[in-house]
Amino acid sequence: MTLPATLVSLSASAQELADVSRELEGMLPADIVRWAVASFGAADEVPPYKSFLVTSSFQDATLSHVAHSAAPGIEVVLLDTGYLFAETHWYAENLGKTFGINVHIDKRNEFHLAPNGWQVDTDACCAARKVVPLEDALQNKKVWITGVRREDSQARKNTPIVSRDIMRGVIKVNPLAGTSDSDIALYNELYELPVHPLREHGYTSIGCWPCTRPTKPGEDPRAGRWSGSGKTECGLHIS
Repeated sequence: MTLPATLVSLSASAQELADVSRELEGMLPADIVRWAVASFGAADEVPPYKSFLVTSSFQDATLSHVAHSAAPGIEVVLLDTGYLFAETHWYAENLGKTFGINVHIDKRNEFHLAPNGWQVDTDACCAARKVVPLEDALQNKKVWITGVRREDSQARKNTPIVSRDIMRGVIKVNPLAGTSDSDIALYNELYELPVHPLREHGYTSIGCWPCTRPTKPGEDPRAGRWSGSGKTECGLHIS
Protein backbone atom coordinates (compact mmCIF):
# COMPACT_ATOMS: atom_id res chain seq x y z
CA MET A 1 0.00 0.00 0.00
CA THR A 2 1.31 3.45 -0.87
CA LEU A 3 0.98 5.85 2.03
CA PRO A 4 -0.57 9.22 1.20
CA ALA A 5 2.14 11.50 2.57
CA THR A 6 5.69 11.76 3.86
CA LEU A 7 6.25 9.90 7.11
CA VAL A 8 7.44 12.01 10.02
CA SER A 9 8.63 11.28 13.55
CA LEU A 10 7.29 12.30 16.94
CA SER A 11 10.04 14.91 17.11
CA ALA A 12 8.95 16.58 13.85
CA SER A 13 9.05 20.36 13.89
CA ALA A 14 5.94 22.52 13.64
CA GLN A 15 6.90 23.33 10.05
CA GLU A 16 7.30 19.65 9.14
CA LEU A 17 3.89 18.88 10.63
CA ALA A 18 2.35 21.82 8.76
CA ASP A 19 3.91 20.62 5.49
CA VAL A 20 2.65 17.05 5.89
CA SER A 21 -0.76 18.35 6.96
CA ARG A 22 -1.01 20.08 3.58
CA GLU A 23 0.06 16.84 1.85
CA LEU A 24 -2.76 15.01 3.58
CA GLU A 25 -5.44 17.43 2.37
CA GLY A 26 -8.01 15.64 0.25
CA MET A 27 -6.92 12.19 1.36
CA LEU A 28 -9.42 9.64 2.61
CA PRO A 29 -9.82 9.75 6.39
CA ALA A 30 -8.87 6.08 6.74
CA ASP A 31 -5.65 6.73 4.79
CA ILE A 32 -4.83 9.58 7.15
CA VAL A 33 -5.19 7.21 10.11
CA ARG A 34 -2.98 4.65 8.33
CA TRP A 35 -0.40 7.38 7.77
CA ALA A 36 -0.49 8.27 11.47
CA VAL A 37 0.00 4.64 12.49
CA ALA A 38 2.90 4.27 10.04
CA SER A 39 4.52 7.48 11.26
CA PHE A 40 4.03 7.24 15.01
CA GLY A 41 3.12 3.65 15.83
CA ALA A 42 5.30 0.74 16.87
CA ALA A 43 4.77 -2.63 15.25
CA ASP A 44 5.40 -4.49 18.51
CA GLU A 45 3.00 -2.48 20.68
CA VAL A 46 0.96 -4.67 23.04
CA PRO A 47 -1.93 -4.09 23.05
CA PRO A 48 -1.92 -2.83 19.45
CA TYR A 49 -1.91 0.96 19.05
CA LYS A 50 -1.44 1.48 22.80
CA SER A 51 0.32 4.82 22.15
CA PHE A 52 -2.78 6.16 20.36
CA LEU A 53 -5.91 7.66 21.89
CA VAL A 54 -9.00 7.91 19.70
CA THR A 55 -11.80 9.92 21.31
CA SER A 56 -15.33 10.21 20.01
CA SER A 57 -18.46 11.88 21.34
CA PHE A 58 -20.44 9.22 19.43
CA GLN A 59 -22.93 11.73 18.10
CA ASP A 60 -22.35 9.74 14.92
CA ALA A 61 -20.42 6.62 13.92
CA THR A 62 -18.01 8.07 11.38
CA LEU A 63 -14.76 8.46 13.34
CA SER A 64 -15.08 5.16 15.18
CA HIS A 65 -15.72 3.31 11.90
CA VAL A 66 -12.87 5.10 10.09
CA ALA A 67 -10.40 4.33 12.90
CA HIS A 68 -11.49 0.70 13.11
CA SER A 69 -11.28 0.26 9.33
CA ALA A 70 -7.76 1.70 9.19
CA ALA A 71 -6.43 0.12 12.38
CA PRO A 72 -8.58 -2.85 13.42
CA GLY A 73 -8.67 -3.27 17.17
CA ILE A 74 -7.70 0.32 17.97
CA GLU A 75 -9.56 1.50 21.07
CA VAL A 76 -12.16 4.26 20.60
CA VAL A 77 -12.89 6.06 23.87
CA LEU A 78 -16.06 7.82 24.96
CA LEU A 79 -15.34 10.09 27.92
CA ASP A 80 -18.32 9.65 30.23
CA THR A 81 -19.04 12.98 31.90
CA GLY A 82 -21.80 11.53 34.06
CA TYR A 83 -24.29 13.63 32.11
CA LEU A 84 -24.38 11.80 28.79
CA PHE A 85 -27.72 10.90 27.28
CA ALA A 86 -28.71 7.28 27.82
CA GLU A 87 -29.12 7.09 24.04
CA THR A 88 -25.43 7.95 23.59
CA HIS A 89 -24.36 5.11 25.87
CA TRP A 90 -26.60 2.71 24.00
CA TYR A 91 -25.42 3.96 20.62
CA ALA A 92 -21.71 3.57 21.43
CA GLU A 93 -22.19 0.11 22.90
CA ASN A 94 -24.34 -1.00 19.97
CA LEU A 95 -21.75 0.20 17.44
CA GLY A 96 -19.12 -1.84 19.22
CA LYS A 97 -21.22 -4.99 19.13
CA THR A 98 -22.50 -4.55 15.57
CA PHE A 99 -19.26 -3.58 13.81
CA GLY A 100 -16.66 -5.13 16.10
CA ILE A 101 -15.29 -1.72 17.07
CA ASN A 102 -13.21 -1.69 20.26
CA VAL A 103 -15.32 0.84 22.16
CA HIS A 104 -14.33 1.82 25.69
CA ILE A 105 -16.56 4.02 27.84
CA ASP A 106 -14.29 5.82 30.29
CA LYS A 107 -16.40 6.15 33.41
CA ARG A 108 -15.15 8.48 36.12
CA ASN A 109 -15.52 8.31 39.86
CA GLU A 110 -17.82 11.28 40.45
CA PHE A 111 -17.57 11.21 44.23
CA HIS A 112 -15.15 14.16 44.33
CA LEU A 113 -17.01 16.26 41.73
CA ALA A 114 -19.45 19.03 42.61
CA PRO A 115 -23.01 17.84 41.86
CA ASN A 116 -24.99 19.88 39.34
CA GLY A 117 -21.98 22.05 38.56
CA TRP A 118 -23.49 22.88 35.17
CA GLN A 119 -26.12 24.99 36.95
CA VAL A 120 -23.44 27.26 38.41
CA ASP A 121 -20.45 27.32 36.05
CA THR A 122 -20.51 25.42 32.76
CA ASP A 123 -16.83 26.15 32.08
CA ALA A 124 -15.79 24.62 35.40
CA CYS A 125 -18.13 21.68 34.82
CA CYS A 126 -16.62 20.98 31.39
CA ALA A 127 -13.11 21.32 32.80
CA ALA A 128 -13.77 18.80 35.56
CA ARG A 129 -15.81 16.32 33.56
CA LYS A 130 -14.21 16.56 30.10
CA VAL A 131 -10.82 18.27 30.07
CA VAL A 132 -9.29 16.61 33.14
CA PRO A 133 -10.48 13.12 32.10
CA LEU A 134 -9.04 13.69 28.62
CA GLU A 135 -5.68 14.72 30.03
CA ASP A 136 -5.68 11.66 32.27
CA ALA A 137 -6.48 9.44 29.28
CA LEU A 138 -3.63 11.03 27.30
CA GLN A 139 -1.01 10.02 29.85
CA ASN A 140 1.64 7.85 28.16
CA LYS A 141 0.03 8.42 24.75
CA LYS A 142 1.86 9.79 21.73
CA VAL A 143 -1.01 10.52 19.35
CA TRP A 144 -4.55 11.79 19.86
CA ILE A 145 -7.02 11.12 17.02
CA THR A 146 -10.21 13.20 17.05
CA GLY A 147 -13.35 13.75 15.00
CA VAL A 148 -13.04 17.54 14.76
CA ARG A 149 -14.20 18.97 11.43
CA ARG A 150 -13.82 22.46 10.01
CA GLU A 151 -17.53 22.60 9.25
CA ASP A 152 -18.37 22.09 12.93
CA SER A 153 -18.07 25.78 13.76
CA GLN A 154 -16.27 29.04 13.01
CA ALA A 155 -13.83 28.29 15.82
CA ARG A 156 -12.75 25.12 14.01
CA LYS A 157 -12.58 26.42 10.44
CA ASN A 158 -8.74 26.40 10.35
CA THR A 159 -8.28 22.98 11.93
CA PRO A 160 -5.16 21.28 10.49
CA ILE A 161 -5.16 17.58 9.75
CA VAL A 162 -2.07 17.07 11.90
CA SER A 163 -0.38 19.31 14.45
CA ARG A 164 1.28 19.23 17.83
CA ASP A 165 -0.86 19.83 20.91
CA ILE A 166 1.84 21.60 22.88
CA MET A 167 -0.12 21.82 26.12
CA ARG A 168 -0.75 18.07 26.20
CA GLY A 169 2.50 16.91 24.64
CA VAL A 170 0.97 14.80 21.87
CA ILE A 171 0.55 14.79 18.11
CA LYS A 172 -3.06 15.59 17.28
CA VAL A 173 -4.57 14.05 14.16
CA ASN A 174 -7.94 15.15 12.78
CA PRO A 175 -8.67 12.76 9.88
CA LEU A 176 -12.15 14.21 9.31
CA ALA A 177 -11.03 17.86 9.35
CA GLY A 178 -11.59 18.47 5.64
CA THR A 179 -14.80 16.49 5.26
CA SER A 180 -18.10 18.20 4.50
CA ASP A 181 -21.52 17.33 5.90
CA SER A 182 -22.34 15.66 2.59
CA ASP A 183 -19.10 13.64 2.76
CA ILE A 184 -20.09 12.35 6.19
CA ALA A 185 -23.63 11.55 5.03
CA LEU A 186 -22.31 9.65 2.00
CA TYR A 187 -19.79 7.70 4.08
CA ASN A 188 -22.45 6.69 6.60
CA GLU A 189 -24.78 5.65 3.77
CA LEU A 190 -22.13 3.60 1.97
CA TYR A 191 -21.21 1.68 5.11
CA GLU A 192 -24.80 1.52 6.39
CA LEU A 193 -23.87 3.11 9.70
CA PRO A 194 -26.72 3.71 12.13
CA VAL A 195 -27.84 7.20 13.09
CA HIS A 196 -27.79 8.38 16.69
CA PRO A 197 -31.38 7.96 17.96
CA LEU A 198 -31.60 11.59 19.10
CA ARG A 199 -31.15 12.85 15.54
CA GLU A 200 -34.78 12.15 14.71
CA HIS A 201 -35.75 14.36 17.66
CA GLY A 202 -33.95 17.41 16.26
CA TYR A 203 -30.57 17.10 17.97
CA THR A 204 -27.95 18.14 15.43
CA SER A 205 -25.04 18.27 17.90
CA ILE A 206 -25.11 15.98 20.91
CA GLY A 207 -23.23 16.48 24.17
CA CYS A 208 -24.36 16.35 27.79
CA TRP A 209 -28.09 16.41 28.45
CA PRO A 210 -28.15 19.53 30.71
CA CYS A 211 -26.44 21.67 28.07
CA THR A 212 -27.87 20.28 24.81
CA ARG A 213 -31.21 21.02 23.18
CA PRO A 214 -32.75 20.23 19.79
CA THR A 215 -32.10 22.86 17.15
CA LYS A 216 -34.74 24.66 15.12
CA PRO A 217 -34.90 24.69 11.31
CA GLY A 218 -32.30 27.12 9.95
CA GLU A 219 -30.25 27.27 13.15
CA ASP A 220 -26.54 26.52 13.19
CA PRO A 221 -26.09 22.79 13.92
CA ARG A 222 -24.24 23.61 17.17
CA ALA A 223 -26.77 26.19 18.34
CA GLY A 224 -28.23 23.64 20.71
CA ARG A 225 -25.01 23.41 22.73
CA TRP A 226 -24.84 25.71 25.78
CA SER A 227 -27.72 27.62 24.23
CA GLY A 228 -27.95 31.30 25.18
CA SER A 229 -24.65 31.35 27.06
CA GLY A 230 -22.22 32.45 24.34
CA LYS A 231 -20.17 29.34 25.06
CA THR A 232 -19.24 27.31 21.95
CA GLU A 233 -16.50 24.90 23.06
CA CYS A 234 -16.06 22.56 26.02
CA GLY A 235 -12.29 23.04 26.15
CA LEU A 236 -11.11 19.73 24.70
CA HIS A 237 -10.07 21.31 21.41
CA ILE A 238 -8.73 24.62 22.63
CA SER A 239 -4.99 24.62 23.09
